Amino acid sequence: HREQPIFSTRAHVFQIDPATKRNWIPASKHALTVSYFYDATRNVYRIISVGGTKAIINSTITPNMTFTKTSQKFGQWADSRANTVYGLGFASEQHLSQFAEKFQEVKEAARLAREKSQDKTELTNPALNITSHQVLPSPIISSNGPGEDKLFRSQSADVEISTEKERLKKMLSEGSVSEVQWEAEFFSLQDNNTKLVAALHEANASVDQWKKQLVAYQEETESLRQRVAELEAQGTHDSSSENNKEELSQTLEELELLIKAKDEEIQMLKSQKCGRWEAEGEREETLQKLQELEARNAELEQRLQLAEQTLAESLAEREKMHSEVAKVAEIMDVKVFELSELRQGLAKLVES
Repeated sequence: HREQPIFSTRAHVFQIDPATKRNWIPASKHALTVSYFYDATRNVYRIISVGGTKAIINSTITPNMTFTKTSQKFGQWADSRANTVYGLGFASEQHLSQFAEKFQEVKEAARLAREKSQDKTELTNPALNITSHQVLPSPIISSNGPGEDKLFRSQSADVEISTEKERLKKMLSEGSVSEVQWEAEFFSLQDNNTKLVAALHEANASVDQWKKQLVAYQEETESLRQRVAELEAQGTHDSSSENNKEELSQTLEELELLIKAKDEEIQMLKSQKCGRWEAEGEREETLQKLQELEARNAELEQRLQLAEQTLAESLAEREKMHSEVAKVAEIMDVKVFELSELRQGLAKLVES
């Protein structure tokens, strides 16, 4: 009862594949309720979604988290504590915007809560009860890069206050405070740079894989075009199948345009390489578009099958009509023959 919901919506929940870090794995077959909760006891905010008896999402929001819109109905955020990336697919763009706005509000509230908690910690720590001109700012060392909690160096509460004062005075006189801060900032930047280089290498590898997938899609498109040509040759006199073939041709043109746009997108991705999060966001958006392309290919195959079936039914109907016409012609011949015999009989009666 200590956590109270502040906002709820429904969405399809996905998690990034831990093996490849590229593909999305659906967490359930249906849309789930996703809610923002406030834990008053621990003064933290969470995003929670429960499927059955299992918690699909249990993500504590920190000020360093970022919610990214990768398409009109899809958004994602990274949780370093859970070592995963969550993705949400919404029913409309409005639901996505509402969730993103609430994420920004909760993120700001989490930042204020953290600052308030830090202020209380400084006031209650006996080792820091020194005059204002003797207080040493605690340097921050980011050991895990952006998006993760920062570790703080704190003085031991067991050291005597007088010894602490002397040590602080000496550090201030020698200028070691600035050196420690600069060193901390240097290691933080070095770690971030290493992670950024690794992300760029991974993006380059992804580009090669996407090119291979596009080549495969182009080959599949060519085979579909050949099948459409065969259907056109078989069904030249069938008006009902002509409409389907025109739709299939138009779909193939749209597919080619989509592949061309995907090629240009990959070239842009290779030329930009402007950061880990941007690269990941664009990569996820490209992956999603590739998945949509696969769905379009599947739909195209279904249309081809439907066109083949329609053509076969049309040919069967035509054969059936031909057989019925032949039967009617035979019946007409019999009637003509009977009519001629009847006329001959009437002529004989007249003569007699």
